Amino acid sequence: MIINNNKFKEPVEILNKTERVSSFKEVEFVLSDSNALKEAQRCLNCKTRPCVSGCPVGVKIPEFINCIVNNNLEKAYDIISENNFLPAICGRVCPQEKQCESKCVKNKIGEPVAIGRLERYVSDKFIQKNNNYKNNTNKNSRKIAVIGSGPSGLTCAAELASKNFQVDIFEALHTPGGVLSYGIPKFRLPRNILDSEISKLKNLGVNIKTNIIIGKSLSIKDLFDMNYSAVYISTGAGLPKLMNIPGENLVGVYYANEFLTRVNLMNAHDTNYDTPMKIPEKILVIGGGNVAMDVARTAVRIGCKEVFVMYRRTEQDMPARRDEVIHAKEENIKFLFLKTPVKFIGENNILTGLKYVNININNNKLEPDYTQEFELKINNIIIAIGNNSNKILFESEHNNINFEPDGRIITNTETTQTSMKYVYAGGDAVTGAATVIEAMGAGKRAAEQIQKDLENI
Repeated sequence: MIINNNKFKEPVEILNKTERVSSFKEVEFVLSDSNALKEAQRCLNCKTRPCVSGCPVGVKIPEFINCIVNNNLEKAYDIISENNFLPAICGRVCPQEKQCESKCVKNKIGEPVAIGRLERYVSDKFIQKNNNYKNNTNKNSRKIAVIGSGPSGLTCAAELASKNFQVDIFEALHTPGGVLSYGIPKFRLPRNILDSEISKLKNLGVNIKTNIIIGKSLSIKDLFDMNYSAVYISTGAGLPKLMNIPGENLVGVYYANEFLTRVNLMNAHDTNYDTPMKIPEKILVIGGGNVAMDVARTAVRIGCKEVFVMYRRTEQDMPARRDEVIHAKEENIKFLFLKTPVKFIGENNILTGLKYVNININNNKLEPDYTQEFELKINNIIIAIGNNSNKILFESEHNNINFEPDGRIITNTETTQTSMKYVYAGGDAVTGAATVIEAMGAGKRAAEQIQKDLENI
């Protein structure tokens, strides 16, 4: 076996800045064939496989990387797909640096193996070659309803369909994909990639029913009356967290999901579409996570001339992926660290700016300094400080399913079972906002439990 002793990851081409800020083209290119081979050869094929322990769905990472070394990309894709039904997506949006790559022994002498880039390389090659995925029309009599078509719902549906269950996904929006569709911009997740991954479900016989809100259009009881044997709830966390400061209801203050949905699904930045939005000259994003970076970088691309990000901690504390922060800086986004808003101000109910204070760090504690307020003139503010679970089911099904006060569904953490018989739940609807791959892990566990429980009937 050839080992590449390079301490650092093989380089990948990045779209130039000028083209980036004026389009929604994907920023990072796929690895070249030669660099993918060299990167795969950096893997030591450890017997203990620590990287696998960092993957929420347990992908056999050394095995698929070894297939790249041996130029067997088809087998590499099959190995990945055993545990990860959405590899082309995960290779792009998963925080590998905090999961599988954080466990790589290469970290001791340099950079970890670029597991995410290699996963994307294999997946993109599969899509480019034929995008043919195994069909499964041999179904049993059991029908399963999956509520929500985000990563958790898609994964659960795929697992169950591959086990010969009849699966229907109910999606509230007009387009499937959940947060993958409305929340992640095209420059990070191209829509042809998302569409390709979703098409694999259709090949497995999964039906996706859009524009149906479970809890409004239909209840969970209705689903059982329609002869579904089990229900998996994966409605995500789409309800924004509020800052609860004065002026938050001013015209010009938005929440991240609203902004991203209008751009990603409704093309509101394009005047040729039905619901155009006014492009602000100067915009401020509040938050320091990946969603805040998505909002800020989207704002640049739709034509905002000045974009600021305000975060209450230091740059080192930002939960956003490091590459996203670097790209944001390259795109002339300005960062305001250790600052927090105390009031949004406006005239005639329209936002004109905000007041904020600095934050001091004393004994590792953040302490806002209210002795001096600063003012920043701004046209729009987008709040991206996190999301809570949608409460539609909480409000309509609370007599049968137990919920936390904030709307999260209470489940058995091992089995994903709710308090209602044959109803399961997972992903952000249970945990609150988390990563794509963690939501997928919940979908896998739910599928395994559903199969086990229905086999015992």
